[in-house]
Amino acid sequence: MKTTQEELATQIDEAQWDWLRAHLERGGLICVAADLDIAAVGERIAADDAASVQTWIETRKLTKPTAEQIAAWDGDQTVRFTTLIISPYVLIQEKLHG
Repeated sequence: MKTTQEELATQIDEAQWDWLRAHLERGGLICVAADLDIAAVGERIAADDAASVQTWIETRKLTKPTAEQIAAWDGDQTVRFTTLIISPYVLIQEKLHG
C-alpha cells in the first residue's frame, strides 16, 4: 500500500535529543532542512524516489548529523526536534527555540 503525505503528516511527532541518540548510534538519523516539509520528504523516501532524494542530498537538504551538531545537541537539553519515522530512518528537523 502506498503511503501518502497526508498519512505521514499524522505521524509527525516531537522529541528531545536524548530520545534520538540511539538512532544516531545505529546510523539511522537524517537531518531534513528547515525549508523542506518533513512529511513530503518522508513520502518521497517511502516511495523510493531516488531522484528527489539524491537532489536533496546533493544540495545538503538531507544530511547526517555533523560532529558540531551532535556536540551542540549534547550540550543543550532544551533542544527539540520534529521527527518522522520512515523505517529504518528517523527524519529530524531541529525546532527553533522560542
